[in-house]
Amino acid sequence: MKELDRELVQEAATADPPAQKPKKKKRRKWDINEKTLVVLASLGLIWLGVFCYAPMFGAALAFKDADMRLDVWDALFTSEWVGFYNFREFFIDPNFAPVFWNTLGLNTISLLINFPAPILFALLINEMRLKKVRSAVQTVANFPHFISWTVFGGMIIALCDMTTGIINPILNAFGLSSNENPVNLLSADYFWTIAILSSLLKGVGWGSIVYVAAISGIDPTYYEAATLDGANRFQKAIYITLPSISGTITIFLLLSISGILNNNFEQFWALQNSINLSKSEVLATYMYKMGLSQRRYSYSSALGLFNSLISFVLLLASNFISKKISGKGLY
Repeated sequence: MKELDRELVQEAATADPPAQKPKKKKRRKWDINEKTLVVLASLGLIWLGVFCYAPMFGAALAFKDADMRLDVWDALFTSEWVGFYNFREFFIDPNFAPVFWNTLGLNTISLLINFPAPILFALLINEMRLKKVRSAVQTVANFPHFISWTVFGGMIIALCDMTTGIINPILNAFGLSSNENPVNLLSADYFWTIAILSSLLKGVGWGSIVYVAAISGIDPTYYEAATLDGANRFQKAIYITLPSISGTITIFLLLSISGILNNNFEQFWALQNSINLSKSEVLATYMYKMGLSQRRYSYSSALGLFNSLISFVLLLASNFISKKISGKGLY
């Protein structure tokens, strides 16, 4: 009997333990901060979907005969497919060439002037030692960005007025104008200068914010080591600051190159008049007039699609060249 009990005990000891049911993992509840972040991110996705992706369906108008149709929505689905007819139309349009060259020339000059300006301004702000003065300068420089182009353009027009503006008296003081023959600064001869300077004045402060933030992230020990080596402020800016923010500069340069055919519609619409139309008509205003004023929906859609295609090609090409030369790019 004892031997039988001993065998039963040994069998029980060597037997596999009973299978346990796997425990269900409890779902972690989101806290209020995570829910807030999800809601904010969802709003951004909704904005992209409504204003960026949904309008892409309208690109089909570029390949259809929908000009002068009263119901654009109906034209999008029922109008006749015409292939690349609308693209041929704006290539043979005599008004397209001057508009295209206005856009390209103005934006190229603006890129050469307005792109490095925020970088230089950020370097100057970084060299200010008094925090109160630096904050005051940044506030004053950023303020024009928050003024709409409708108001800001009206201020530019008032300043450049031949009779009541303040610019002509300043030119008179330097002998560049006279009371008998004031300079019409809003004419075609001076429009590009006014457009570039006004956009520079309005955007230099706001554009420098990203560069100031990038500069603030540089390790201060670099500057301390340069000081011990006898480097002055200019040498520190050239050999430490600029190389440290070169990645940020590259990204914004590539984006600026890709948008070389894009203009600020509000700016040109505010400053444009019948006198300077030959120099102020750019693709942004031309597409607006063709699409809404003349109801040439297919023509303006084809023009907008052409503009986007050129921007996409420029982005790919500039990114490829940047990766080959500097090893840095958007992706």
